[in-house]
Amino acid sequence: MMLTSPQPPPPMVVFDPGDDAAHTRAALLMHHPATGCATVHPTPGTDSTLALAHNLLDALGKTTPVPGYRATDPAPLWTLAAAWTLALPVTRLTVLRAHLLSTRALDDLLALRVRTGVRLHLVCHQPKLSAALERALARTGYDMADADAVLRQEDQDPPNTPRPRQAATHSGEWIDLPALTTLTSYESSPDCVCTPPTAAERGLRPPLLPIRIATQVAQRLSRTPHPYLAAHLAAAVVTAASTSQLDTARVLDLALDGTTLALHDRHNVRQGCTTHPVPLWAQPLMRATAFTHLLATAERSSPLFADPLHARGLPSLRDFAECLRLRPPQPPPPSRRPRRGQQPAATIWPISGAHHSRRWAAEENMQGCPQPPGHQT
Repeated sequence: MMLTSPQPPPPMVVFDPGDDAAHTRAALLMHHPATGCATVHPTPGTDSTLALAHNLLDALGKTTPVPGYRATDPAPLWTLAAAWTLALPVTRLTVLRAHLLSTRALDDLLALRVRTGVRLHLVCHQPKLSAALERALARTGYDMADADAVLRQEDQDPPNTPRPRQAATHSGEWIDLPALTTLTSYESSPDCVCTPPTAAERGLRPPLLPIRIATQVAQRLSRTPHPYLAAHLAAAVVTAASTSQLDTARVLDLALDGTTLALHDRHNVRQGCTTHPVPLWAQPLMRATAFTHLLATAERSSPLFADPLHARGLPSLRDFAECLRLRPPQPPPPSRRPRRGQQPAATIWPISGAHHSRRWAAEENMQGCPQPPGHQT
């Protein structure tokens, strides 16, 4: 059975017949996904469900458009939007200009409500429901409210008070992460269904990042719309596990709240089977990839870091890390300076494992790798 909310709250239609700019401003000021509230302002001039899915993902802080899926198929995008809504979690979703949405877009919004249990506020900037709204809501029932009651400016930040600026999600500087030194591996990790001891019980100390570095890594990863990519790389950073160990994780190996992750290593090649703690910044990423599986297939035994939506043309884990300019510490540069115009050297990736502890691998950077916001080549 697919993941659904058994009793989602009824949609709330918020009437704003005067299309008051103060109400729109109040709705936009309410937007803060980290505290459970998100506001979507649909792209003017379009009522397509695909555009609305992109608008929602963008409101949740994800880079759009989303690569890897057919441009005419909105279903994977709505699944991703539901997964991120559950993972953050967002409990109240306000959609402006709802009277302009098509029947298909409204149906997908209402389906999102059923999948996530989110409280859906549909702002109608006219005195009565549109025909599409009336048809869509006839199947669900709805509550009504006046915009003056739920979109009050005085309840939000003062209009002249600037919000604190967040640090840039990508600065162009490389971040060297020692935990990635053991990422590349040719080891074998057979299937295992044990319940592993915790890292503390095994005497293992999880990699600790300075707060500033952890914040930068989290910001770069959080912009990624594909949960399995973001969670896969986050797991490598917080566990220092090899790819063979990461590939053993199943959906059921992640705690429901994303606070722990069990990895398996039956041969005890490196760490043994261990339940690792997951820091706060990585927990939404872990939850999002688990929710994607539960929404798409409901299979708890599926590999956690595989893509149940089968996107095509996405980077490998190492290429993805390089796209975000995350890498293991590099060997000392050569003594001579590079000539002007000379291409920078490829990232050097150590190969982990009992027989490869001093080997290194360098591969050409992937062509066409999707770049994070602000990246310049």
